[in-house]
Amino acid sequence: MSDLIQARVLKGFRDMLPAAEIGRALLAETLTKTFRSFGFVPIDTPALEYSEILLRKSDGETEKQVFRFEDNGGRDVALRFDLTVPFARFVAEHQGELYLPFKRYHIAKVWRGEKPQAGRYREFTQCDFDIVGSDSAAADFEILSLMKAALASIGVEDVTVRLSHRGVFNRFLSRRGLSERSEEILRTVDKLSKIGRDETFALLTEIAGEGNARDILTYIEGAGDGSDRFDATLKLMEDMAGGPGEDTKRLRDIRSFMVETGIEKSFVLDPSITRGLDYYTGVVYETFLNDLPGIGSVCSGGRYDNLAGLYMKDRVPGVGSSIGLDRLIAALDELGRSVTKASFTDAAVFCADEASMGAYQKAAGSLRNLGVACEVFPEAKKMGQQYAWAEKKGIKWGVTVSPTGDLTLKNLATRETREGLDAAAAAKAILEG
Repeated sequence: MSDLIQARVLKGFRDMLPAAEIGRALLAETLTKTFRSFGFVPIDTPALEYSEILLRKSDGETEKQVFRFEDNGGRDVALRFDLTVPFARFVAEHQGELYLPFKRYHIAKVWRGEKPQAGRYREFTQCDFDIVGSDSAAADFEILSLMKAALASIGVEDVTVRLSHRGVFNRFLSRRGLSERSEEILRTVDKLSKIGRDETFALLTEIAGEGNARDILTYIEGAGDGSDRFDATLKLMEDMAGGPGEDTKRLRDIRSFMVETGIEKSFVLDPSITRGLDYYTGVVYETFLNDLPGIGSVCSGGRYDNLAGLYMKDRVPGVGSSIGLDRLIAALDELGRSVTKASFTDAAVFCADEASMGAYQKAAGSLRNLGVACEVFPEAKKMGQQYAWAEKKGIKWGVTVSPTGDLTLKNLATRETREGLDAAAAAKAILEG
C-alpha cells in the first residue's frame, strides 16, 4: 500500500503555471502604472479579519459564501470576500494617519465559497481603486474615467460602462411605500440579466405586488435610444422618483464631465444596475466587454458613503471600483487576446565548461547591468539540451562566451549568429532585436 498522498487542489482553486502567471503579472503591472498615473497609492490588508468586521453589513447570501471558522485562539474569523469592506475598516483604524481625499489601489486575493464556473473561482484576484474623503461628482467621474483608462491600458477598449444611482432608485421606492423591502428588491433587480424579465417580474410581484412590479420594470428599463438615451432615461427616473434632486443633479454633472473629456460614448445610463450589496448609496456601475457581454461585468463598483460609519463615528464618503482580474483574463483568453509568455528572460548564457562558470556569470552580470534580463545554464550538458531548455522557456537569444571573454549571440528562432561582441554590443542587439 502506497504512502503517497494524491496531489490535488480544492474545487474552485487552481495552480498557475508560469506562462499564465506571467500574463497575469504583466496585466497587474500595467494596471498599477495606470492607477499611479491618476495619483493612487497602494495599501494592503490582512487576508483574515474578524467575522463581525466583514459581515456586519452584509446579507444572508454573502454570509453563505464566506469562508468562516474559529482559529486556534477561539476567535471567530473569516477570509475577506472583497477588498472594500476591509478598506472601510482600514480607514477607520488609520483615520489619523490618512490625508483626505485619500486615493488607494489594492491588488490582492479574495475568497468566496460560490459555485465555480467559467471565469469564476473560489480564490481570485481583485484590483480595487477608491477615493475616500470626497463626496463630489468629480470623485465619481474620476473613478469612472480611471475604469475606462485602466482597461484601455491593457488593450480592452471596446467596453460599455452601465451606470445608475441608488439614491434615485431609493426615492422611487419610497414614493411607493417600499423602502422597507428595498434590499430584497435591489437584489432581485440585480439578477435581471441572469434570470430574464419574466422571472424578475414574478419575483418582484411576490415582494411588492403586481402594480409595483410593473412600475419597477418600467423604471429599470429606461427610455429613449441611441444618443438621447441618457437624457431620456434620466428624465424618466427623475419623474418616477418625484422630481429633481441632488442625486439626479449628480448624474447630470457626471455626464457633463464625460462629454467635456470625450468619453461619453462608452457610458450608458441603465437604471437596472443596482449592485446587490447594500452598502452602496449613490452612483453604481458595471462594465461589459462589447465583444463578449455574456461573461458579465469585469469592472464594477459605486459610492458607499456610509460604509466606514460601521467602524467610526465620523462620516467618510467613499467611491470606488473593482476589476475582477481572473474574469477579465478568462474573457481575454476567449477573445484570443490573452498575454502569454513562458519567462521574463531575454537571453541565456550557455555552459560549455563548468570550469568557466565564473566567466559565464560575469558575462550575465554585465548584460543585466545593461538592461538585459539574463540567466546562466548551471551545468555543462549537451548544447542541444541547453537549446531545448531555452526554447521551452521562450528565450529568444543564446549567448556563448569564448576563452578571451568575447560573446557570440545566437537568435534561437532563426539560428543566425553574431560573433566577437563585447557586452555592450550584445546588449544593444538583444534589446533592439
